[in-house]
Amino acid sequence: MPFAIVLAVLGIEFSPAHYLVTGPVLTTTPALAALTMGPMGTLSTAVLAAGVNAASATYNHSWGTLTQLITGNFLGLFVVSVASVILSNAMRTRRQCELDQVRRIAVAAQEVVLRPVPERLGPVRAASLSLAAGTGALVGGDLYEAVQTPYGVRLIVGDVRGKGLTAMRAVAVTLGAFRVSAHYEDDLTEVMHCCEASLRRETAVPGTYSQEVLTEGFITTLVAQVPDEQVVLVVNRGHPPPLVLHRGSVQTLMPDTPLPPLGLEDLVDDLTAKAESFPFVRGDRLLLYTDGVIEARNRDNDFFPLPETMERVGASTTPREFLEELHQALIRHTGGRLTDDVAMILVDRLDEDTAGSLHTSSTASPSSNR
Repeated sequence: MPFAIVLAVLGIEFSPAHYLVTGPVLTTTPALAALTMGPMGTLSTAVLAAGVNAASATYNHSWGTLTQLITGNFLGLFVVSVASVILSNAMRTRRQCELDQVRRIAVAAQEVVLRPVPERLGPVRAASLSLAAGTGALVGGDLYEAVQTPYGVRLIVGDVRGKGLTAMRAVAVTLGAFRVSAHYEDDLTEVMHCCEASLRRETAVPGTYSQEVLTEGFITTLVAQVPDEQVVLVVNRGHPPPLVLHRGSVQTLMPDTPLPPLGLEDLVDDLTAKAESFPFVRGDRLLLYTDGVIEARNRDNDFFPLPETMERVGASTTPREFLEELHQALIRHTGGRLTDDVAMILVDRLDEDTAGSLHTSSTASPSSNR
């Protein structure tokens, strides 16, 4: 709007209609700019308006005959500009304070739902990473968790279609069902069924979700179990397959029978899920991730080469350092512009010597503090 006014004034002043008084109209441009632009934008608009005012007065030879009127226009423009810059700065500060408050609330809410996984869980070491796409975005639709149970270490990773509070509600429901059922269901497929049933109960409540979410919403989910045996059990419901780094080479744990995501069970006549077993020996690294990782593109529209990047990262790094290396590689690949949420869990199968030393240090530390 301010620039449209300036253009209109220019058209009038450099036309036969230049006898119209446009100075007071230019005075309004800084005030209008203060509503949507920052202090620098408001100041730039004021300078532009003053330049147009001076140029039109010079072009129409008005300095001698209308000097008082022109001076009054400049004085009014100066007063309004100063007030507009002060107002714009105050509005910007207030908006920033409100945005910071919203971000703190969002961070607190997400940390309650998506807490970092423990560094040590039974026979594995673990680390997690979560990134929300978009500038200032904090609440995403990815989920992950890792818990130690009587049946081994159980993990879940998933991706809710959509973002915002609706996606976060589905994340909370799914994680809540997993955290309870993972400790009591001996069959890994029953853990997935509990998550599915919990989502069905949630969507059955009238008014909880919009009709679009009810008809088109789904969650790609994967649950895994790391027992004491040198294997990993996986139930995959439409999620990107896990990757295992074994002796410097990455192996993809592809399911034998693809299954639909949670929420799309009605599309399959006979849904028979079973846990599939894959080798996961001491020294291996297991990565669970969401599609925001492998679908990240660079300026040439190339996908992020996750397996190749995993093979390049040093094997001597800790799980947290390994994920940080992947994070930095992802940022470099995309130029810092993520278009989808990212979540990753990495677990290391410890060898006997490492597991024994960790166990000894954990049991010795309490006595050393006394």
